[in-house]
Amino acid sequence: MDQKTEAEIVVRVLKGDRQAYALLVEEYKNPIYNLAYRMTLNPADAEDLAQETFLRSFRELSRFDTNRSFYTWLYTISLNLIRNHLKKAGRRKTGFQNMETLPDISAKEFLLREADDQEGSSREKEKQLEICLKKLLPELRELLVLRFYQGLSFEMIADVTGISQSAVKMRVYRGLEKLRKILQKM
Repeated sequence: MDQKTEAEIVVRVLKGDRQAYALLVEEYKNPIYNLAYRMTLNPADAEDLAQETFLRSFRELSRFDTNRSFYTWLYTISLNLIRNHLKKAGRRKTGFQNMETLPDISAKEFLLREADDQEGSSREKEKQLEICLKKLLPELRELLVLRFYQGLSFEMIADVTGISQSAVKMRVYRGLEKLRKILQKM
């Protein structure tokens, strides 16, 4: 859905057509659920967080700037809810380790290489990857999920998270390197 269509739907909702909001929910329910699932690895939590994202965005729709992307705004709300959930669940860790370098390859290529090094079925490899993602700091996991599972550009991730594009790139590569190390230990 393009930004103009999103803005038109938001205007309709704000003018009283509450049913129009279902169009936005339908368009973004899967990406929001997938983001929440990849961050929590819990289907029930992911479902709750996705629902809360849409409820909160509906309640605060009057604050939305129609000159911006609704998709980005929605992701920001979802990430904030997920972060709070992880904090409350006591899963949040603090601090970063030193920056390590990683060859400049695409994430898909990286994940395929690492998965190919592991034995087992594709479902087993996917499970291993989920376990390894869970071991990353939430800050790094969040960026990897946005980049490689959600397919967001570095620019869009910077908009969603509020950190600079260069910091996003650095942290994504740091997360990939840490993920590679965890995968190698399995």
